[in-house]
Amino acid sequence: MTCCDKFFLVLAGVGCLLSLSVRMPGATKSQIHKQPFGKIADQSAIDLFTLTNAQGMEARIMTYGGTVVSLKVPDRTGKMGDVVLGHDTLEGYLKNNPYLGSIIGRYGNRIAKGRFSLGGHAYTLAKNDGENHLHGGIRGFDKVVWKAKEIRNKDGVGLALTYLSKDGEEGYPGNLAVTVVYTLTNQNELKIEYSATTDKETVVNLTNHSYFNLAGSGSILNHEVMINADRFNPVDKGLIPTGELRSVKGTPMDFTTPTAIGARINQQDEQLVLGKGYDHNWVLNRTGDALELAVRVVEPSSGRVMEVHTTEPGVQFYTGNFLDGSIKGKGGHAYEQRSAFCLETQHFPNSPNQPKFPSTVLKPGQKYTSATAYKFSAQ
Repeated sequence: MTCCDKFFLVLAGVGCLLSLSVRMPGATKSQIHKQPFGKIADQSAIDLFTLTNAQGMEARIMTYGGTVVSLKVPDRTGKMGDVVLGHDTLEGYLKNNPYLGSIIGRYGNRIAKGRFSLGGHAYTLAKNDGENHLHGGIRGFDKVVWKAKEIRNKDGVGLALTYLSKDGEEGYPGNLAVTVVYTLTNQNELKIEYSATTDKETVVNLTNHSYFNLAGSGSILNHEVMINADRFNPVDKGLIPTGELRSVKGTPMDFTTPTAIGARINQQDEQLVLGKGYDHNWVLNRTGDALELAVRVVEPSSGRVMEVHTTEPGVQFYTGNFLDGSIKGKGGHAYEQRSAFCLETQHFPNSPNQPKFPSTVLKPGQKYTSATAYKFSAQ
C-alpha cells in the first residue's frame, strides 16, 4: 500500500467527522449578475460577472483575460472569505500584473529560447522571460478581451468565454478558436473546461493562473499540501525542464503525504535554489482520461480545503516566490513573497522541444479539450 493509499483511507475514515457542508443563510438559488468594469486602452469595454451558487459561494470573472477576480468560499464557521489574489479595479490588472487569475495561452508555462519546430517548419515566439517564452508571450490570452455568454443549468451557473487567436499571433501558427467555460456548481466547485480547434498544425497548452491563499491573507507556509505525483520535472537555471522525470522520493518535492509548504521550502536543495522555492511541474499519477484528484490543500486556521481534479498530466506548483510587495492588491494590501500559491494544471513545460513529453500538438480536424475543477469544503 502506498503513502497516498494510506492517506485516502484515513480521509475516508474521518471525513464524516471533519467535513462540514456549509449553506449560507439567504442563498436559495444560483445567480449571475453582470456589470461594467471599465475600459482598456483601445476603449474596449470590460464586463465583470458575479456568479453565486445555491450555497452562497461566489466567483467574479471579468472578460479581460478571462480573469477570476475573486472567489469567496466559507470557512469552518461558515464565514465567507476571498481566497484569490487580485485587484479592486481594472486599472490594477493593466499595470504590473503577474497573471493574477487569468487564462493562460496559447501555451502555459515556458518554451525554451522561444523556438520550436513543427511539420518541418521552424517557429519563433516572443521572448518575455529572459531568453525564453512564457505564458503565451507579450500579449497572451491573459491580455485579450474575451466574448462572454451566460450559462444557467441544473448544476449551477457559468460563463462561456470565446476568443479567436489569429494565425501568427505571438509567433504561433494557425487560427485557433478557443472556448473556456467557467461553471460555479452547487457542490462548491469552480469548474474550468477548455476547448480549441485550429486550421493549421499548432501547439496548445491552456491553464488558469489563480493565486490562492485559503486563509484569505498572510503567509501560505502553513498550508498543508498533498500532490498525487511520484515524479516531477527538474529544471535548469532558466526553469526549463531538463527532460528527466525524477522521483520525488527522498527530496523536498515529495508531497505524496500532506506536508506544510514551509516545511522544506528553504532547504538548500538545488531545485529549490533554482526556483527560489517551488516552481516546478509535477507528473501526476493517473489511471485514465477523466477528472482525477491531483492536489489537496488544507489551511488549518480557517479549516478551508481545496481539492484540484484535472484531466491534465501535470500541475505546476508555484509558491509566489517572485512576489515582492511591489504589487498593491485588493484593499491596498501589498502582495509579499509567498503570500499565495498557484496550481496550474497543464501539459509539461517546453513539451514542443521534448518529444518524450506528452504531446501538445493540435492538428486541423482535431479538438483540444481539457478540464479542471477546484472543489472547496471545510473541516
